[in-house]
Amino acid sequence: MKKLLALAVVAGGVLFVIKRNKDAKAEADLWREATAPTERPLAAVSTNGSAPAKAAEAGTNN
Repeated sequence: MKKLLALAVVAGGVLFVIKRNKDAKAEADLWREATAPTERPLAAVSTNGSAPAKAAEAGTNN
């Protein structure tokens, strides 16, 4: 009985570590994708979706 309990504890620990590593990799991939530079600059919209305060005057600054 003790051997079975010990085996269950070890198996649970292994599964916990595997899940934790998988979650960490998924979070790292998501962070990498979210912070990656865009291929081309956006015209008058920032990367977070909000427009800059002076978007209309941005092209007329000579």
